[in-house]
Amino acid sequence: MLKNILIIDDEEKLRGLLARIVKSEGFHVIEAPDLKSGFKKLEHNDIDVVLCDVKLPDGNGVDFVSKIKESFPVVEVILLTAFGNISDGVQAMKNGAFDYIVKGDDNDRILPLLYKALEKSELQRKVVILEKRISDKFSFHTIIGKSKALQQVIELAKKVAVTDSTVLLTGETGTGKEVFAQAIHENSNRVGKSFVALNCSTFSKEILESELFGHKQGAFTGALKDKKGFIEEAHGGTLFLDEIGEMPIDLQAKLLRVLETNEYIPVGGTTVKKSNFRLIAATNRDLKAESEAHRFRSDLFFRLNIFEIKIPPLRERVKDIAPLAQSFAIQFSAKTNKKTVQIDADFLHKLETYQWPGNVRELKNVIERSVILVTNEILTQDLLPYEIQHQTVKDNKIVSAFSIGSVEKLHIQKVLNYTKGNKAETARLLEIGIATLYRKLDEYNIH
Repeated sequence: MLKNILIIDDEEKLRGLLARIVKSEGFHVIEAPDLKSGFKKLEHNDIDVVLCDVKLPDGNGVDFVSKIKESFPVVEVILLTAFGNISDGVQAMKNGAFDYIVKGDDNDRILPLLYKALEKSELQRKVVILEKRISDKFSFHTIIGKSKALQQVIELAKKVAVTDSTVLLTGETGTGKEVFAQAIHENSNRVGKSFVALNCSTFSKEILESELFGHKQGAFTGALKDKKGFIEEAHGGTLFLDEIGEMPIDLQAKLLRVLETNEYIPVGGTTVKKSNFRLIAATNRDLKAESEAHRFRSDLFFRLNIFEIKIPPLRERVKDIAPLAQSFAIQFSAKTNKKTVQIDADFLHKLETYQWPGNVRELKNVIERSVILVTNEILTQDLLPYEIQHQTVKDNKIVSAFSIGSVEKLHIQKVLNYTKGNKAETARLLEIGIATLYRKLDEYNIH
């Protein structure tokens, strides 16, 4: 893509000469005689680099740098001056200028500097795009699902996001607690700062303590150098502690102190450090019951439970299964370089009647497996795992193929088939009374 260079200089001949030099390198040049018209050019054109004189009729280029960087942070500015001034050069760099050079003396430096400034501008644009993609990925509008239960949770999360309050996300494994934590962070006043996530169930007590608080060199065997902890890394941003119910009791006391004072001491250290972060915690346990059973500190529970958001399991928001499945199908079709697969009605029906003990995570895994197996661009029920294909109904509820009830139903059906539907013979072979057989036929909806 053609790069746009803005040249601001009140001396027309010098400006024209500089423009010809820059154009000879294949760049598009836009010219302005003063700061006011230069700023208008910035507003109406996608400028990459500005070459700006220091002394202009309506102001000073050194001060103008700050205005440019405030409104157009990815634009780089190279200042040109007829007389070198060290204090001006220092101030220009402080204001965000890419460089400060003297006309005439540094002419040979202009083009090499221009290319370097363009490289930096291009890198900054890529960073902005990447940050936007990350922000979009974790924004609330990308959380898939229109069920009332999910929308109520999203509204709660939106309300607490703009505060600095501690949030406790509860719900079964696989419901998407980290997705909500990321969305809360991206919609808070800490957006742009660190989002640091740590799963408390992954580490032993000693390693978890080191991961949280950091350690000093020599604090324990293997501590060969100082290490920052997640609490320090989260300074200014958000610390997400997943599965906090698994944290050992003595570490809970240390975490509570950090939450109350913003102060902590690294393992093996003696100096108190400070960290200002927002805490979002998550658990699939009932922390109230855990605290009452003395398996979780009650004072920490009350500190965490300022604002609880309970994320509903997938089986309680069946309306969300179809859009989630479609989204995952598109995602994994692209990942496996296949044409986007379609979802068969029977396939979807099986998904919507399954209980999903692993929630959204399990659904995602099932769709990925099905997309890998599919050969004709349509997901059909024969691609589903056995336990989802072979569901049975008991008291209007779906029963897993691995449940005792499901096994019993299949066995009764097999014996009935063997006796060609003779119920008296079936009851004899099953060694149960005929009345019991009829009750079970009715219970399992066998005809």
